[in-house]
Amino acid sequence: MWYEIFRIGIWPNYHQGVQFPKDKESLENFFRQMTPNTGAFDQEVVSNSMSALFDKTGPGILITHSQGGLPGWITGIKNQHVKAIVAYEPGSYPFPEGELPEPISGRTGVLSGVEVSTDDFMKLTQIPIVMYFGDYIPEEVTHELGAENWRTRLTLGRLFVEAVNRHGGDATLVELPKIGIYGNTHFLMSDLNNIEIADLLSAWMKEKRLD
Repeated sequence: MWYEIFRIGIWPNYHQGVQFPKDKESLENFFRQMTPNTGAFDQEVVSNSMSALFDKTGPGILITHSQGGLPGWITGIKNQHVKAIVAYEPGSYPFPEGELPEPISGRTGVLSGVEVSTDDFMKLTQIPIVMYFGDYIPEEVTHELGAENWRTRLTLGRLFVEAVNRHGGDATLVELPKIGIYGNTHFLMSDLNNIEIADLLSAWMKEKRLD
């Protein structure tokens, strides 16, 4: 399941060209990350905590990943110290009141965005945003649950970027295979080509004068 949901392959096989390390030690460490949920996920608790942290640190760039994506957007709404948001394969997205897209159906269920006030959404248009998505995400419905899960989230992400930019914001979606970078899993930051992934972020920060 974990191989498939995070687009490493179909256990025990790897996707062709995957950037996930194949040595025994890396595999053991990967599976050690799989722990049971210890409580309900509360985006208000998470975003309030992150906002409190930014109150302490002052201006900074918020980097999120996966399920942390949605509370990251909410943190950016809550705290003016968030000067940019970098999201690696975020799980969901906010949309302005009255502009929530139709839910996206897939084999893993139905994915919906989260409606926020237009005033709150506009706060996200005041900071640069970039999102990165890796490889093995199909355009059409597939029988592979992991790929299907991220197909719906990428589809909704495209709509989010379009909404931000339509409202005068500065949002960029980078789909790595479309720029010639292949083999990345859901864990782009720890894949074998992580330096190349980091260089993309460095270049974006320089472009936005954030470095």
